[in-house]
Amino acid sequence: MSKANRNIVIIGNGISGVTCARHIRKKDESAHITIISGETDHFFSRTALMYIYMGHMKYEHTKPYEDWFWKKNRINLKRAWVEKIDFEEKSLIFSNGESMAYDVLVLATGSKPNKFGWPGQDLKGVQGMYSFQDLELMQANTQNISRAVIVGGGLIGIEMAEMLNSRKIPVTFLVRENNFWDNILPLEESKMINRHILEHHIDLRLGTELGEIIGDESGMVKAITTKSGETIACQFVGLTVGVSPNIEFLYAQPSKGSKPLEGFLKEKVLQTNKGIVVDRFFKTNIPDVYAIGDCAEFQEAPASDRKNIEQVWYTGRMHGETLAYNLTSDNPVPYQPGVWFNSAKFFDIEYQTYGFVPANWSEEYESLYWEDAGGKIAIRFLYGKSDMKIKGVNAFRWRLRHDYFDKAISEGWMFEKVLTHLNIASFNPEFFKSHYKAVLDHYNKQKGKSLKVHKESFFKKLIGSRA
Repeated sequence: MSKANRNIVIIGNGISGVTCARHIRKKDESAHITIISGETDHFFSRTALMYIYMGHMKYEHTKPYEDWFWKKNRINLKRAWVEKIDFEEKSLIFSNGESMAYDVLVLATGSKPNKFGWPGQDLKGVQGMYSFQDLELMQANTQNISRAVIVGGGLIGIEMAEMLNSRKIPVTFLVRENNFWDNILPLEESKMINRHILEHHIDLRLGTELGEIIGDESGMVKAITTKSGETIACQFVGLTVGVSPNIEFLYAQPSKGSKPLEGFLKEKVLQTNKGIVVDRFFKTNIPDVYAIGDCAEFQEAPASDRKNIEQVWYTGRMHGETLAYNLTSDNPVPYQPGVWFNSAKFFDIEYQTYGFVPANWSEEYESLYWEDAGGKIAIRFLYGKSDMKIKGVNAFRWRLRHDYFDKAISEGWMFEKVLTHLNIASFNPEFFKSHYKAVLDHYNKQKGKSLKVHKESFFKKLIGSRA
């Protein structure tokens, strides 16, 4: 179809959908762009929801753009829940019965918290934490409670623990694994975070699984039992065992008495698996329908170190940028994920990771791990045993320059080159204590070498003009 004056509709106002809309507008002045969301009127920072609960921010502080931004850029916003999609007629049907036509449809519907069929998982006071509505529900569910239980040892779980801790609500944290997040973090890092959680007076139960959630006569949660048989009294249960693509609405049944939609998903017109199946150009099996962000599932992983479903803020932004380029270009390009990057926070320990640093690795790799005497600052490098090229890095309470490691890993720099220029890679605020010399001394002692820190300012030479 012609690219002129197209009606582009995006379902979802998260980072993927909004990035896509913004970048389409930058290159296409004629497109009619509409973003639909039933969650909120405006795009907000999902990672900042916890700070609203903790009283550090208000909702309006989490909006990256002023409310006038959307009108100025001619991006229409519609607050509505999509109930059905008629792919044959290219029409959306909303929960209030209204409809909207589209020429191009972008599905950017995000994720939803996982549930795994635990008895009592639908009781009042039991919930996940993903959407703005989840935040509002948590505000209500945690009023005047004496204990909360969190199930699941991942990033959302530790965020929820910090949220509850800020209100001095005692927390029992059930983690199925032997150490916190040890399916992602190597053992030393995982144990460091164990200690840090305990220091914040969280009742961390490692190697413990939820058995059942018990309710009272009114349908409110009053306790949980573990699989080992222990009963823990509580009035709130946070289910934080990961998320999955939010595509349930696509399977919704037609309203009572209405005619089933020809081409609706229940007829298996749109190909789905765990998510909405797409190729490297974010195309679904239906012409002019695309999927990006958490809800998209690649037919084949976009790179050898990537998964078919990418549920990370940074990748969601890249999805939106790539699709916007393809929708406004005569020469579309496949999604190129580049070097893996993620960041998070474990209470007051910031975490960054670049490249390939799995929880466990084969004998073809070597690792250098350094941790300060206080057990709060750490860095790990993974590099090839035979070629000595850097593969990845984890950093805790040590801010690193993204450009530096993106270039170092993608270009396959020698690990020792990275190590001797670690002063350049550091991005800590001024007057913070530097640790790069201690790391190099640690390596020299291990390997019987005498490498020295390069004092010259090679930063621009090493990573280019963006420095």
